[in-house]
Amino acid sequence: MKRFLFHRLLALLPVLLVVSVVVFCLVHLAPGDPVQVILGNDASPQDVATLRQQMGLDKPLIVQFLHWFSAVLRGDLGHSLFLNSSVMALFLQHLPPTLALALYAQSIALVLGLLGGVISAWQHGRLADRAIRAIATFGMSVPGFLLGLFLIFFFAVQLRWFPVVGYRSTNTDLLMNIWYLTLPAIALALRIAALIARMTRAVMLDVMQEGFIHTARAKGVPERGVLLTHTLKNSLIPILTICGESFASLVTGTIVIESVFGIPGVGSLIVDAIERRDVTVVQGVVLLITVCYVLINLAVDLLSYLADPRLAVEGAENE
Repeated sequence: MKRFLFHRLLALLPVLLVVSVVVFCLVHLAPGDPVQVILGNDASPQDVATLRQQMGLDKPLIVQFLHWFSAVLRGDLGHSLFLNSSVMALFLQHLPPTLALALYAQSIALVLGLLGGVISAWQHGRLADRAIRAIATFGMSVPGFLLGLFLIFFFAVQLRWFPVVGYRSTNTDLLMNIWYLTLPAIALALRIAALIARMTRAVMLDVMQEGFIHTARAKGVPERGVLLTHTLKNSLIPILTICGESFASLVTGTIVIESVFGIPGVGSLIVDAIERRDVTVVQGVVLLITVCYVLINLAVDLLSYLADPRLAVEGAENE
């Protein structure tokens, strides 16, 4: 277990390096000049050249990258070119709305996905199974932003049950926070719920073919007990994995939904930084999001090891 954890943490470094190179190149090769944005179109060439030199943007890209990445390794992600704040402070400031939205969406996805998957496996081949599979296919096919627009039009504009856009902090009013996040959470959760439902159904159908399930039925265990105690319990490892991966994707994939619903989260921070060519913020926030994604997946792997000791033995043998 310790060797596994050490190797996974060590593997984080090349991932960060690759992501850093890709993001750095994309940001600096994109059209637009942050210096020109700061000074405006009426700035003289001398002022532009002076500010470019002060910001270090006159140096070759490789020199800029090495300077920036060496600072990252020391824990310094830099400061915003436009806002009087560090990148880490901006990230932490915008993280709570993103986490609240991701946790709410994940809760909805877990309830709908597990419930749909269990019912679909229980009613295998029947009408309920076909209906749930059709809904899951629809949920995986519709983009989240399009579903969000439909939800806004129907539930916010027509029925006026929910606000169109906006956000309320959990520190002020928890119920208002839930009310404002309901529609964006549903828009995010539908695809994840479809994935969980399909995974749950597939794994449970495989477990139902195992010998201990037939033995439990032969001993007279009620079908509900066979389904929940024996089948679902022995299906939790792959379900746990897909839930962890889906939560990581929710945390890192809320950019569009936050823009649609006007939520001041990390996604909105990145969009605003891209629009004003705040390259330091874009690079630092994307790097932090990558770290969060990797660490969440690492936590899922560790939970899988704890839930099934056989995985630890297999991991030790592979090493």
